[in-house]
Amino acid sequence: MSVFISYILLGLTLAAPIGPINAAQIDRGIRHGFWHSWLIGVGAMAADVIYMLIVYVGVVNFIDTPFVKTFLLSFGCFVLLYTGIETIMKASEVTLDQRRKNEPLIRSFMSGFLMSISNPLTILFWLGIYGSVLARTAASYGHKQLIIYSTAILIGLLIWDLTMASIASTFKRFLTSGLVIFISVLSGISLIGFGIYFGIQAVKVLLN
Repeated sequence: MSVFISYILLGLTLAAPIGPINAAQIDRGIRHGFWHSWLIGVGAMAADVIYMLIVYVGVVNFIDTPFVKTFLLSFGCFVLLYTGIETIMKASEVTLDQRRKNEPLIRSFMSGFLMSISNPLTILFWLGIYGSVLARTAASYGHKQLIIYSTAILIGLLIWDLTMASIASTFKRFLTSGLVIFISVLSGISLIGFGIYFGIQAVKVLLN
């Protein structure tokens, strides 16, 4: 159970960095309310699922080789460290856009989906992060646990989407740039922590 919870935490950590998706969620929540903000995140998560499936199908058959394990864990370490450091460095650039206009719910979903699926860095991001998860899970628990821990990551993503939508819509009058910066910095530190963890695992595989 503790491992399952740790992967939920990983999903939360992956979703938390303030980027295009979270910025869009804040904007839609302020302008249109909870459902628009939430559907931005759901659309992005749909794109994440597609990339996770691509990585799973393309990587899982080769996951047991020491070379692949070391590469994926090392790449995951690099992506997490880079993303965490960049998140902290760019935290002060976050702004809140409070413009208001009407639009259908499906547009919010498609906006989140297209922002995520069209980002050339997304597939590299998931190759590093989810590939690392595949390598670690296959090495320690076997392939049957991959679905369980993949679900845990998605639960973490969903929890963050609900949190962002709730904050932006319900508590928007209390939402300040300072609070968003704090969330971004905290997320960056967490990403760096996971990056160090994957780096240690890569060294262990290499030494063995």
